[in-house]
Amino acid sequence: MSYVTHLEAAIDGTVLPADRIQTTHEGRPLWVRYDLDAVRDAVARDDLARRAPTLWRYRELLPVADDANIVTLGEGMSPLLPCPRLGAALGLNRLFIKDESQLPTGSFKARGLCMAVSKAKELGIRRLAIPTAGNAGGAMAAYASRAGLEAYVFLPADTPLVNRREATLYGAKAFLVDGLITDCAAAIARGAAKMDWFDLSTLKEPYRIEGKKTMGLELAEQMDWTLPDAIFYPTGGGTGLIGMWKAFDELEALGWLERTDRPRMFACQSSGCAPIVTAFEANERFAEPFENAATIASGLRVPKAVGDFMILDAVRASGGAACAANEAEIVPWMHRASALEGIALCPETAACLVVLETLVAEGRIDRDARVVVFNTGAAQKYVELLPPDPPPYA
Repeated sequence: MSYVTHLEAAIDGTVLPADRIQTTHEGRPLWVRYDLDAVRDAVARDDLARRAPTLWRYRELLPVADDANIVTLGEGMSPLLPCPRLGAALGLNRLFIKDESQLPTGSFKARGLCMAVSKAKELGIRRLAIPTAGNAGGAMAAYASRAGLEAYVFLPADTPLVNRREATLYGAKAFLVDGLITDCAAAIARGAAKMDWFDLSTLKEPYRIEGKKTMGLELAEQMDWTLPDAIFYPTGGGTGLIGMWKAFDELEALGWLERTDRPRMFACQSSGCAPIVTAFEANERFAEPFENAATIASGLRVPKAVGDFMILDAVRASGGAACAANEAEIVPWMHRASALEGIALCPETAACLVVLETLVAEGRIDRDARVVVFNTGAAQKYVELLPPDPPPYA
């Protein structure tokens, strides 16, 4: 059963029906809206603890109507790990990492793509296409394979090696494009009429947000229905940050939060690709395309996000900020943090640590604040960035 009532345009509130294929409104994303009064009557907060520890435990707040259409690879709740040594290195007493690298296909992209593919199956879509800066392509390919759907993946030619090959491993037809993720998206748009594929680009359909918002639902549950003081989130397309802010709205409306204090949201980018940071600092609601985007953190190399205003709205409403990490500091922090805590941190998360170190030093984050950093992918997916081979044993 679905409690979805309608879809709503994020740009102007236009209401659209949810019982048919929808993409965007005037080129901008859609929200999925629920009958939260009915959800409150159907399930109590304490009921969740008796359910399986997967993202599907929040079934009443998810958009798939028929359980038969759920496409799953066993996406469990990702652990929330205290990190005292890393915290000490950053000057923090209460630092946590929510480790999304343990999800299927090794990244947080499993959340959004399991939901988008499930809903595509329910709507009768048979052929999917996605532009990807890295992990989304592999996740889409895996879930499409699981659903028996046809998948096409378009990647920049310099995407990390594992990302380039995993889509093919899962049976997708993968293509390398000379350019950025925006060039991959353009290739999909050019082929749409001939190929009749459905575009699963970030925020070009409404359901990836619903999968990603489960990060916020889980985090609230894992913190005993309170929220941290600050969240640091690697931001390319920004679906996860947008989704979490939506999750907090829904939890507050349901009356499930012990405190309604919201965390300050920090959208973290690289100095090599920082369109959201540029717009934030200029007090703009929409971001201009970032010229000559280049960063070793491939998931952050998104020069223009279709949900830019949604990211910036959430950041500002929270009292947070959009901040850029010095590109040169990303890989050293990736190695240092992984060694301190034994967590396989990706470079996108390392960018968050660069930003966090600066904000703590400036006094903008209190050393006793409860801070959560999201590790959005496994370090092993970035073999080019791992340390060199050890020396031979003599």
